[in-house]
Amino acid sequence: MGIKRVGRETYRPDSVYVTATGAVVGPKEGQGPLGGEFDRIWQDEIRNFSSFEKAEQGLLREAYEEAMGKAGRSWEDIDLVLGGDLLDQTISTNFAARDHTRPLAGVFSACATFTEAMGLGALLLGGGGLRRVLVSASSHHSTAERQFRFPLELGYQRPPTAAWTATAAGAAVLEREAGPIRVEAVTLGRVIDIGGKDPNDMGSAMAPAAYDTISRHLSNSGSSTKDYDAIFTGDLGHFGLKMLTRYAQERGLVFGSELDDCGRALYSQDDQDTHNGGSGPGCSASVFAGPLARRLTQGRLTRILLVATGALFSPTTFQQGETIPCIAHAVELVKAEEA
Repeated sequence: MGIKRVGRETYRPDSVYVTATGAVVGPKEGQGPLGGEFDRIWQDEIRNFSSFEKAEQGLLREAYEEAMGKAGRSWEDIDLVLGGDLLDQTISTNFAARDHTRPLAGVFSACATFTEAMGLGALLLGGGGLRRVLVSASSHHSTAERQFRFPLELGYQRPPTAAWTATAAGAAVLEREAGPIRVEAVTLGRVIDIGGKDPNDMGSAMAPAAYDTISRHLSNSGSSTKDYDAIFTGDLGHFGLKMLTRYAQERGLVFGSELDDCGRALYSQDDQDTHNGGSGPGCSASVFAGPLARRLTQGRLTRILLVATGALFSPTTFQQGETIPCIAHAVELVKAEEA
């Protein structure tokens, strides 16, 4: 039991496992290419809730239920819940905590919240103080749109670089007991700001932060891109992924077919009209908790690097003409042979 520091920002926790995950998505996400690999798919975005905000809390509660049920755990088994969302005061995570009443540490890295929660959870478990941590992140298209952009009823035109906030939630149970997936390493991100100001082009703004974290993780761990079956960024989307590839190549880092993006993979570019692809904390959370965790458990993948990306702006800073600082956190996960 312990944590080994590798380089300045990368850590290897000893014997920390993902024992179960839960992924719940909305109808649009369920109709996408990954639809068959989520635990639950809602038939509409509001269900029987009185507001979209309450619906997002419902998504999160169901993701908790799926992860806890698969792990065979009750709420009393959980030492700490680590999670967050996009809404002011992280209300989805905080309000859902009224039901489970377990110790809660809310976190926020915008769309990078899930890997922040997973990384911190792994380090807390590796330090030996906790036994089980439940990590999560959620988002809802309709809650995020009216907080960060415009009322949906306005029907404004979205530019090609705009992302579609995913209606989705993902949760994972992390334990010191052996499970099917092991947390191999964690690299915490730095804030990178290249001066972007367009909230409808967050992929380009976040690409340098993704490069910074990936390059430091590879350098610190002594690995190369070819050592991974897949490197999944969070929600750069189609444009952001191209930007990352070019940005990295100019700095001597070349990606191959292992590079992909949760937001790009979540929707069909041809017929779902999401423009740049998916975004939101629930995007990478659900793609990991559903498809990626399933593939690792089944052995279709053996080693991945999940690098969720976040644009750390608010409606107030945008209105004040501020730039958009960005961050990315990386978690390396492997199929645990001993599980």
